[in-house]
Amino acid sequence: MPAARHDLGPLASNVLRNDYVGSQACADCHGALYATWAKSPMRNMTRDAKTAKIRAPFDGATLHVGADTCTMEMAGGERFMRVDSPKGTFRFRITKVIGGRYREDFVGDNGDGVEHVLPATFVFSTQSWRYKGYSVMVKERPAMSWRGVWSRECIGCHNTLPLATMLYDDLFGPALPPYQGKMSDRVLPETRKWGARSLDDRGLASALADEIRYLGEQPPPHGDLQALLPAAATTMEHRLDGSHLVELGIGCEACHNGARLHAATPEIKPTFEARSSVLGVTPPHGQSGTRAQWINHTCAKCHTVLFTQYPWTWEGGMRTKRQGGSSISSGEGRDYQLGGCASEMACTTCHDPHDEDPSAKLRALGTTEGNHVCLTCHEQFAAKGAVERHSHHAAGSAGTSCIACHMAKKNMGLDYVLNRYHRIGSPTEPRRVLGDRPLECALCHADKSVETIVKTMEDWWGKQYDRTKLRALYGDDLSVNVMRATLVRGKAHEQAVAISVFGEARDRSAVAAIVPMLSHEYPLVRFFAQRALQTITGDPVAIDVGGAAADVARAADAWLKAAAARP
Repeated sequence: MPAARHDLGPLASNVLRNDYVGSQACADCHGALYATWAKSPMRNMTRDAKTAKIRAPFDGATLHVGADTCTMEMAGGERFMRVDSPKGTFRFRITKVIGGRYREDFVGDNGDGVEHVLPATFVFSTQSWRYKGYSVMVKERPAMSWRGVWSRECIGCHNTLPLATMLYDDLFGPALPPYQGKMSDRVLPETRKWGARSLDDRGLASALADEIRYLGEQPPPHGDLQALLPAAATTMEHRLDGSHLVELGIGCEACHNGARLHAATPEIKPTFEARSSVLGVTPPHGQSGTRAQWINHTCAKCHTVLFTQYPWTWEGGMRTKRQGGSSISSGEGRDYQLGGCASEMACTTCHDPHDEDPSAKLRALGTTEGNHVCLTCHEQFAAKGAVERHSHHAAGSAGTSCIACHMAKKNMGLDYVLNRYHRIGSPTEPRRVLGDRPLECALCHADKSVETIVKTMEDWWGKQYDRTKLRALYGDDLSVNVMRATLVRGKAHEQAVAISVFGEARDRSAVAAIVPMLSHEYPLVRFFAQRALQTITGDPVAIDVGGAAADVARAADAWLKAAAARP
């Protein structure tokens, strides 16, 4: 958005289009950091297929959903996806690749002038193709879809746009027409929502009119905000494409905001705080806007998604009411803001957005080696023996790791293993104990019953839990094993947790119970079951779990019989 014509005075504007200069301007002064970032997953979130290093093999592999077949192929040095469907044959030339740490998604055109989100994803951990729609919690689809348009669906979070263009809905309200700049989360509790407001109606109106012209349209002649904000959103929805980005991929200014003034005058420092004389962004009520809160809000712009209609969240919540935390990766920023540490500790305390977080580093944070992060604020546990007394676990054990207990591994990761739940809290919280399956302590103590774990928490921490509510979750007999009851009675995301725990434990006694999950109504859960069975048995479980549920069930039954017959 071109900067409005007004005197900023001492305020360094960093949200309007003319405030942005591009990441290359950072290279001279921040050379080492720039070089690291240039190879990072953030920078390479969206890449031009002509120049990108692509790991997915376009070697004739096929993917089937319903009666549709997608074939990955090469021709003339370019990559194509060909979809053969009862509706006809559709051939897409790959133009962009999205992602590259856990998987690669693809964008392409078929001569209609539109870049479509294509139906096949390549998953690195399994070296296999999967229907893109099954990356999230949706039920089985009867056919493939490529209706998604890249410039309307993926462009905001996977690339760099001026921050102001992502605030139209906050400035106008829920009646604003849909547009791709909208922040992803529509269900964050009101007490945790950030707001935006006009500080100068004339200046903001001028900036909106300039943005509309930049995208190739004419602003409405009556230029008040109530007309210009919907016009700007609609123009963005229909006219925004790759040529209107600040830059392809996640650039420096996607997080640090527009830095043109800093590049020209280094003494003017960039800031995560949104600054402008025409609009303001305010923290939620009761928050002071600490540096950590601004960083976390910046991360949550994109890492905040509940983007399917899957109804359930953690804490026994739903998308539409009593919202808890998300149960799948990409919601970490949102979840973190729901927890108790977000005012003083930033996402960047543990994660480096300029580089790829080493797996060993993240694993170490989940052990007692990571306790130093928490002890920075929680000094009362720094004394000798304090953590052991607090946790009732032996020194050096997994039970004395702050992060292991307070950021439990129970979210569905991108590579079919569990990631940490980022709403920092306690496994003894009533809304977790009485709202979710499984009990979080069972993630480590998978052999324990519901009653054993609950009684232990009551004895150790002076708690009291309603057995009636527990029976509603696990059944009348609370002597049942937590994980097995979760597998039978749980919601889909809870079942995925139980499946993964059995897999990591290599529990052969759970194989027969996991096999039916290969034809689960939510295909994403099927992939977790397939990976768990492969981990337990060492068998590749060569079943197309993305196929029709009835076909998968027959193949799974045959696999189980063959597995039982093997010595």
